[in-house]
Amino acid sequence: MKLEQIHSIFLDEASIPPEYQLNDPICQRQYLINGELRYWEGALQESRSPIYVKTSNGLTSKLIGEFPLLTATESLQALDAAVAAYNSGRGVWPTMTVAQRIEHIQEFTYRMRDKRTEIVNLLMWEIGKSYQDSAKEFDRTIDYIGATIDALKDLDRVSSRFVIEEGIIGQIRRSPLGVALCMGPCNYPLNETFSIFIPALIMGNTVVFKPPRPGVMLYYPLLEAFRDCFPPGVVNTVYGQGSVIIPPLMPTGKIDILGFIGSSRAANNLKKQHPRLHRLRCALGLEAKNPGIVLADADLELAVKECILGTLSYNGQRCTALKILFVHRDIVDVFLEKFTEAVKNLKCGMPWEKGVTITPLPEGRAKYFTELVEDAKSLGAEVINKDGGTVNETFFYPAVLYPANQNMKIYTEEQFGPVIPIIPFDDLETPIQYIVNSDYGQQVSIFGTDADLIASLVDPLVNQVCRVNINSQCQRGPDSFPFNGRKDSAEGTLSVSDALRAFSIRTIVAAKDITSNKEMISKIVREHKSNFLSTNFIM
Repeated sequence: MKLEQIHSIFLDEASIPPEYQLNDPICQRQYLINGELRYWEGALQESRSPIYVKTSNGLTSKLIGEFPLLTATESLQALDAAVAAYNSGRGVWPTMTVAQRIEHIQEFTYRMRDKRTEIVNLLMWEIGKSYQDSAKEFDRTIDYIGATIDALKDLDRVSSRFVIEEGIIGQIRRSPLGVALCMGPCNYPLNETFSIFIPALIMGNTVVFKPPRPGVMLYYPLLEAFRDCFPPGVVNTVYGQGSVIIPPLMPTGKIDILGFIGSSRAANNLKKQHPRLHRLRCALGLEAKNPGIVLADADLELAVKECILGTLSYNGQRCTALKILFVHRDIVDVFLEKFTEAVKNLKCGMPWEKGVTITPLPEGRAKYFTELVEDAKSLGAEVINKDGGTVNETFFYPAVLYPANQNMKIYTEEQFGPVIPIIPFDDLETPIQYIVNSDYGQQVSIFGTDADLIASLVDPLVNQVCRVNINSQCQRGPDSFPFNGRKDSAEGTLSVSDALRAFSIRTIVAAKDITSNKEMISKIVREHKSNFLSTNFIM
């Protein structure tokens, strides 16, 4: 991309295709507590897009809307509503049959589908994600909900029978844990947020839900569906500064589950505020510094293609992105030539443009990336791709840094964006020791063709990370695969079936195998007197 193109990347409003333009800014004063859409008369927070437009006064960021800056008072009201709705496990929602909860989730999904166009457009404008990827995130979220329902049906079918062991009759099912606090990330504010929110909900827990920022406004079209599809108090939304509305919740001890995707530092701060840590179940998706290891015999065309996708798809703003590359010295020069050429050929532009890869960044991230680049340059690296690191407001052109070393911030910090450090190596112990000493342990990608060499790497690396990718980028999917991490990268597993287990606990009703007990249990089951003791089979 030429320098003048970077400096002219933002367009005037008239150039934006009509189908992608924003409507009038949303003035959201509603928030959901105890089944009521309450009206907020206090301060509001602006939601501004990372996408700038040209005006007669120069470039200006688009105003998407405003949302409530709630206080600790409203936050605690939301928690009290969730606690009351759970009612120590006696509430309407936790005592429903699995089939009934599935019906509520399905109704919500139908309502959500109707808002697809509006949500996808808001997602694109709020975080700068390409329209194609925004649509993919919405569709994948719908698919995820469907897969979760299917997984729960399978789980319930297994539980829909009694077992008799050592003279004891028992039925084992999964039951909810209580009140869940769910907070998702700004890079996948819909999909990854729902990857904790939906399992928590469908297993019978009640929820206090804080949307990520950016990523707040896209939930505005769903508020009425949340209200209408679930009993009062089951879903409660809180908005505002996390430092104001979240800290009051944990010290109460009333949060039973923390579902959180973000930084380990934030997760640690939240957890330690809980007065009874042994009572707090956590499902956490945290940072990663996933390395790519390009061996001397790697198929370079394939390796470069996958490393480009791994480092720069959605601007590299994925926890599963490749965040550091180790390339064997015998091939590093050829790899760098091909890699920088591939970077040059990436399409940069506005999110609605077809085939675009590099788009504007949210929340002032460009300044941080510039600091990382300058730090690396001061310690011996060069930006080896033409115009790498050039900034225009929220747009940051990818910077390839070579040779990186352990003294640079980029060596250990999760950059979460389009800055790519590359390190040459002669001895495989170099990347292996990097992984061993890293604070993170999510995934690694290995590129090579020698089966013996790959095998010798797989065996030690599976004890350091939770997914080893061979000749492919790091990634989350398919959603049926485990998605977890070691060290500071995760707590718990967030695949479809594992998430259901993370937000529930195995519970058994047992009785001695004697005639009177069998007759009583048979009567309960036959006359449908209990939702737990049941042999109903969900189709």
